[in-house]
Amino acid sequence: MSQLQPIKGTHDLMFEDIRRHRHVEETSFEIARRYGYGEIATPVFEFTDVFKRTLGDTSDIVTKEMFTFETKGGDNITLRPEGTAGVARAFISEGLTQQTPLKFFYRGPMFRYERPQKGRQRQFHQIGVELLGVATPQADVEVIALAAHILGELKLTGAVTLEMNSLGDTESRAAYREALVSFFSARKDQLSADSQERLTRNPLRILDSKDPADKAAAAGAPLFTEYLNDASKDFFKAVQDGLAAQNIAFKVNPALVRGLDYYGHTAFEFTTDALGAQGTVLAGGRYDGLIKQMGGPPTPGIGWAAGIERLSMLLPELAAAARPIAVIPIGDEEGKVALGITATLRQAGFTVDLGYSGNMGKRMTRANKIKAAVAVILGGDEMREGVATVRNLDSGEQVKVPQADLARHLAGYK
Repeated sequence: MSQLQPIKGTHDLMFEDIRRHRHVEETSFEIARRYGYGEIATPVFEFTDVFKRTLGDTSDIVTKEMFTFETKGGDNITLRPEGTAGVARAFISEGLTQQTPLKFFYRGPMFRYERPQKGRQRQFHQIGVELLGVATPQADVEVIALAAHILGELKLTGAVTLEMNSLGDTESRAAYREALVSFFSARKDQLSADSQERLTRNPLRILDSKDPADKAAAAGAPLFTEYLNDASKDFFKAVQDGLAAQNIAFKVNPALVRGLDYYGHTAFEFTTDALGAQGTVLAGGRYDGLIKQMGGPPTPGIGWAAGIERLSMLLPELAAAARPIAVIPIGDEEGKVALGITATLRQAGFTVDLGYSGNMGKRMTRANKIKAAVAVILGGDEMREGVATVRNLDSGEQVKVPQADLARHLAGYK
C-alpha cells in the first residue's frame, strides 16, 4: 500500500507556518474590529449559481478553476473560490437590507483548481472585508485605509505598493466598452478562442486574460481614464484626497481593471515584487451592481480580499512565542501533586508541559527539546518539604520554592 500524501495543491499547516498564519488572521481581525467590522462566516460551499452570477460565465474561475460537483440529492454545488459572493448571498437570503450600512470581516479557506506554485495553492486561505450600503467615496477611503493599517501592523508597508484606478460609473463604462469592442474587433483574429467569445459578451474580460496572444493583442488598447465623465473623475479625486489626508501613499495604474460589469469606480491592489509572479497580495474594488445582479435590491458595496499564505511569506520574523515551563515529577506520588501544580499554573496563564512518562533523564531531555525556560522538579525531598525545585534551563541555576508560591515566583515566564 502506497503511503498516503496530501492532495496536490493542498498543504498541512503546523509549527511556525500555522503561527504566522494565525498572526495574520488575528492581527487583521483586531484592526478590522477597531473600524467597526464584525465577523461573518459563510458556508464553505454554495449552490454553483451563486458564483456563476457573481463571477460571470466567461471568467476563468467559472470555466476552468471551480471545484463543482453534484450532491447525492442532485444539487449542483461549488467549493467557494472567493468570499464576496457568499457575503452578498447572505445579505440577500438573511434579509439584511434594512440594516445597512453593514461591515463584515471574513477569513477561511477558498478553493481553485489552479497550477500550484509559490504563493498559490488549490486550497488557500483569505481574509477579507465587505462594506455594504454606502455609495459615497468615504467608503472607498475607509476600506483602503483599513487594508493599509493592517499591512502596517504586520510590518509590511515597505514591502507593498498601493495601485489604484477608476472604472467609472455606468455611463463611463458603457463608453469604454464600446471603445474596447471597436479596438478588439479589428484584432479579432489575434485573440484566443475564449477572448473571441468574450468580445461580444464581456470585452473587459479580454484585459484580464493570461493568454499570451490576448496580452499581445491588448497592447495599445484604450485606457479607462480616457472615457471617464466628470462625475467619475470627481469620485476618484475624492478617494485620492481622502487617502492623501491619511498619508497613505498610492500610484494610479491606468491598466488596472476588473472584467465584470458590476464593478465600478475604485479598483485597487497592494502589490509586491518579493514573491515572483504572485505579485498581488491584497485586491479589491467597488461593486455597486453585484447584489442587484444576484437578485437582491440595488445595494452599493466595496471590499477587498488578501491571501494569508502570501502575507505570511512576506512577514518579518515573529517574536518568539512564550517558552513553556516543564513540570517534572519523579515517582507516582509526585506525579499526582504535579497534576495539581500543572492545572494551577495553566489557569494562571502559563504554558506548561507535563511529560507523560519516563525517568528524570528522559523528562529533562524532553524539556530541552521543547525549549522550556524552566523545569519545576518534584522529588522525594521536595515532597517532604512542600517545595519544588525550579531550575533555569539556560543558566542551570536552581532554587527551592514553596509549591503554593510557584505562580508568583514564575510570573516573569508568561
